[in-house]
Amino acid sequence: MEHVDCVVVGAGVVGLAVARALALAGREVLVFEATDAIGTGISSRNSEVIHAGLYYAAGSLKARLCVTGNKLLHAYCEAHGVAHKRCGKMIVASSADQLSQLTSIAEQAKQNGVTDLRLLTKQEALHLEPNLRCEAALLSSGTGIVDSHALMLAFQADLENAGGMVVLHAALTHAKLGADGIALTTLDGSRLHCKVLVNAAGLQAPALAHQFAGLAPAHVPTAFYAKGNYFALSGKAPFSHLIYPLPEAAGLGVHLTLDLAGQAKFGPDVQWVDAADDLRVDPSRGDVFYQAVRRYWPGLQAGALQPAYAGIRPKISGPQQPASDFVIQGQRVHGQAGLVNLFGIESPGLTSSLAIAQEVLTQLLL
Repeated sequence: MEHVDCVVVGAGVVGLAVARALALAGREVLVFEATDAIGTGISSRNSEVIHAGLYYAAGSLKARLCVTGNKLLHAYCEAHGVAHKRCGKMIVASSADQLSQLTSIAEQAKQNGVTDLRLLTKQEALHLEPNLRCEAALLSSGTGIVDSHALMLAFQADLENAGGMVVLHAALTHAKLGADGIALTTLDGSRLHCKVLVNAAGLQAPALAHQFAGLAPAHVPTAFYAKGNYFALSGKAPFSHLIYPLPEAAGLGVHLTLDLAGQAKFGPDVQWVDAADDLRVDPSRGDVFYQAVRRYWPGLQAGALQPAYAGIRPKISGPQQPASDFVIQGQRVHGQAGLVNLFGIESPGLTSSLAIAQEVLTQLLL
């Protein structure tokens, strides 16, 4: 059986970041990608926002890796010429009874180590964004946007320059865990032996882990799918900052984000679905979008929103459960040397990608 040092499953932004880190650490690395291109899953269906780490529970992986990842990602994009912009975002209280929530978010952000957050009065907020309706706002100057595909191409280039390789049409179907390493079988029947296996398969990570002989089922969380729909704005964007309402239980609310060309889109909302491939945007959901957006932008004209695209959040907690943290599961949890499972890597996964890669190396004692 052919042998390779390390295999990473999934060529999304997190998988590529992990593979890059392994290759730069001097390891032989293959990335198995089931489709015909990198970044066709979660990584191509998000807001492309570089988050600051404001909302997450203090001490959580999401908080720590987002705050660290924000700094790493901004620096990486600067050094490698990846298109990005520190446009900043404003979290708005649209009524007086929401002001205390802004204060709570500011305190949470401080506990997480975010130092560039500023509370704005109504007048200060309207000075920055005259089209906004709010009673007050928090300004996060560390929030930005990034060309996620260009970022993944840069990670891939670093990986390949360090001797690694992405293998397309390579769907891992089974792994057998053993004391001398891990035996892999792909969909086409190819067999391979490796010392290190990183499961970065995103939406498919729990299902794939159930195919690892020797991994107790108790270590594999249940997968839930929270669809996020986006609607694009026709015409010129009315804001220069990203505009966020106060967060909801399963997401950050229907917010306005900008791409690097200045085009505005709204979303994502939260729609629990049964399948990871349910990606059609129902135009009728636009009614809820108009209602939500007009709370902070009353000038939104009828007919200005068009269905754009949808993404699926890889949840490991259900609709009535508290939001789960990232799970970066290594040997000290499941007992298998060389295996790391990445479960529930939803937002802020893109922002955290470089920090997640560092955490994986720590789990592997590299």
